[in-house]
Amino acid sequence: MRFWEMATPARLVDLSHTVEDGMVTYKGLPAPLICDYLSREASRSRYAAGTEFQIGRIDMVANTGTYIDSPFHRYARGKDFSRLALESIADLECVVIRATEGRSRAIRRLPVEVERLRGKALLVHTGWDANWRTDQYFEDHPFLTGELAEQLVAAGVALVGIDSFNIDSTDDRTRPVHSTLLGADIPIVEHLCGLGALPERGAIFYAVPVKVKRMGTFPVRAFARV
Repeated sequence: MRFWEMATPARLVDLSHTVEDGMVTYKGLPAPLICDYLSREASRSRYAAGTEFQIGRIDMVANTGTYIDSPFHRYARGKDFSRLALESIADLECVVIRATEGRSRAIRRLPVEVERLRGKALLVHTGWDANWRTDQYFEDHPFLTGELAEQLVAAGVALVGIDSFNIDSTDDRTRPVHSTLLGADIPIVEHLCGLGALPERGAIFYAVPVKVKRMGTFPVRAFARV
């Protein structure tokens, strides 16, 4: 047997919530409306017998489901998705840190040396995704501190993701983590799920949105190759 036939094939782990009609991602923002623009039944009159198509329509705010923030989300002159390099959001070696047992909502330090995060995606596994689609999801969620965000910028992290309602404390209206990371051109992915299925080292992370101009936030199909 040749060596490449002995290798274990890579598997893909989905880290995204499903976007559904009427669901609420962020309390206070409207839920998506998902419907037919052209139904299969209505399309039949346009095509030959036995041929039909569906064209869907979705009306939603950009902060829906699992989404990524680009610098333009926070800063008017920041990079939008048409200028964000693919290398900053795809094919990233990632480090997963476990923050599921913390007694404090605030995550102030990491169980790894931040210097080892240079060029990597940092994914913060809090387990908060277990509360998805419940009222608890919007209340008392875990978050990073501004001081930790400054350390991550200094360390040269490529991207930061979290499976919580917000990477910032929503009690702090200055949003220090968003301000610090996006100010350093470091994308943020929020509302991840399933991070417990990833190893702490070795997975490759992807979170690629549509290439939209003048848009700072957009849903992604986030996943990792393990």
